[in-house]
Amino acid sequence: MFNLLLFTLVGVGAQLVDGALGMAFGVTATTLLMIGGLGPAQASAAVHLAEVGTTLASGVSHWKFKNIDWKLVAKLGVPGAVGAFIGATVLSGLSTEAAVPITATILLAIGIYVALRFSVRPPAVADARTTPHTARFLSPLGLFGGFIDASGGGGWGPITTSTLLSRGKTAPRTVIGSVSASEFLVASAASLGFLVGLGRESAGNLLVVAGLALGGVIAAPFAAWLVSRVPATLLGTAVGGVIVLTNAQKLFKSFDITGAVTVAGYLAILGAWAALLFYAWKRSTLTPAEAEGDFTGVELAVENELAEPAVKRER
Repeated sequence: MFNLLLFTLVGVGAQLVDGALGMAFGVTATTLLMIGGLGPAQASAAVHLAEVGTTLASGVSHWKFKNIDWKLVAKLGVPGAVGAFIGATVLSGLSTEAAVPITATILLAIGIYVALRFSVRPPAVADARTTPHTARFLSPLGLFGGFIDASGGGGWGPITTSTLLSRGKTAPRTVIGSVSASEFLVASAASLGFLVGLGRESAGNLLVVAGLALGGVIAAPFAAWLVSRVPATLLGTAVGGVIVLTNAQKLFKSFDITGAVTVAGYLAILGAWAALLFYAWKRSTLTPAEAEGDFTGVELAVENELAEPAVKRER
């Protein structure tokens, strides 16, 4: 019972992050499960099996709200499923000792990416409901994102969503909805890959899967509340820093790095994290025009206010 509660809390934490940012359920959950002592392959297998249910529900919800471009789902999700299957079988074939530093390195890199992605200026995006991207661009992106997602325990959202948003050619709601729907294919393929690679061991953590799924369902409404209270820039930077810090600790331990080098490493991470948090907080207090460094909107508002008395006089 205690273990179920523990894994449910992990699911709650991961869903709070994912619901508020639109990404990072897998990265957060895998990191927390590995901290709890689960092996990299077992943690990733449990997370992806839980995601089969959560991504299906998410995809149906986005479909009802017309947030999905099915051509984008096919061009991104099918290669993503192939990459996820390969990544799962590769991770399953590694020993736990060999897999820990590899997975920790991937998660650390994703954590740095997430922290930087949400602390810097958000890209301008178009309002197009259909993607102009071709399979030549989407297929390699999906293949790479799926491989990293399965082998690293997460990364589909941070890699694909952020890349597509930064291109500025598709509406954000369509990007998020289509990526969420395609993640069902990725999670299913990864689960199949872990079943092939780990055999019955992949299904031996049903308690973990149940806890993650239950926690995700419980946290969903709170995540909606959180996103309305905490700026995404600040939350994303905070989560990215936690992921970097925890996986850096695993790398220090794996390579027997101790003493002054470890202290210096932690201080460097904490210093950079604090600076990014401060920058993200400052950005969250600015208006959109100020954040973009463009005061055209402010000037226009002033001009309209000055012109208003003249309009009234004419009337």
